[in-house]
Amino acid sequence: MTDFEKVIDFKNLYQAYKKAKSGKGFKNSSAKFEINALDGINILKEQLEHKQYRVDEYQEFYVYEPKKRLIAASTFKDKIVQHSLCDNVLLPTLKDVFIRNNFAGQKGKGTLFGLNTLKDNMISFYQQYGGGFILKGDISKFFYSIDHQILKQIIRKYFSDENILWLCDLIIDSTQGKGLPLGNQTSQVFALLYLSDLDHYIVNDLKIEFYGRYMDDFYLIHKNKKYLKKCLCDIKSILNSLGLSLNEKTEIIPFRQGIKFLGFHTYVTAAGNIECRLNNKNKNNALRRYRRMAKLVKTGSLSEEKFIECFRSWKSHALFGNCNELIENFQNEIDIILSEE
Repeated sequence: MTDFEKVIDFKNLYQAYKKAKSGKGFKNSSAKFEINALDGINILKEQLEHKQYRVDEYQEFYVYEPKKRLIAASTFKDKIVQHSLCDNVLLPTLKDVFIRNNFAGQKGKGTLFGLNTLKDNMISFYQQYGGGFILKGDISKFFYSIDHQILKQIIRKYFSDENILWLCDLIIDSTQGKGLPLGNQTSQVFALLYLSDLDHYIVNDLKIEFYGRYMDDFYLIHKNKKYLKKCLCDIKSILNSLGLSLNEKTEIIPFRQGIKFLGFHTYVTAAGNIECRLNNKNKNNALRRYRRMAKLVKTGSLSEEKFIECFRSWKSHALFGNCNELIENFQNEIDIILSEE
């Protein structure tokens, strides 16, 4: 079975349909598709097989937390295609291409994995060297700056099936100019791949043992500040060749200050213990968000079940930083709002 045959296989498309159906924001469109789901999947299969498939227009909207971002959401039908492409071809092939410390967009390698890896890196570095420096990098407008032609060239290093390349190109060029839609599953995978060569250069050529990247945020830990400055110059050069640049938040800081990464401030104490504390900005954003959601529950605009699911997810995240008192205070405030007449 070729890669493209895996994508358009009926069983795989049906599994992709079930995954898309379980996702967020598709109640109306998935309900319409579900009425004739088997017929719909067969039609989708035929459209792909005969290259008659086209990406629908995106639904655009803004989200404001943790910062303002434009989301371009795919239709339900396009989500099915993306799930099948990513799950059956892209990720199985690329999982051995990506370095271990390239987080996000991969099963078992989300924020918790990234934070635990950072903790392990900082403990190991402290035990070996005692102190040093951290290069904390932040790529400016990463998703919005990805060059379509460069991305297509990178994809062709790993895939040769002409039909797969046709489908990838079709999805990439479904938006004009530079950038990838933030709402696409394929965008997550393509973004990981876009900087994969940089990851390998940092680890293999620059010999940075303590490194991690979560999409546009990355860190290098080293004992020598001068060497990190050299690394920074090399990284800027590689990013420039990809049409990318670092923003003003990029800096080299003493190891003892710790690092703000994935919503937490992680540092090693004088006693050699690792500490993780939720960033103040994240605390304030979360409190505003859940106050607002609790009020929506009171007005009937949001189901209590959905609110509890979201709040429970955040509490699990916050517990990573031993924020028991903070969680208790949040819970008390939310309970007061929900109990108000």
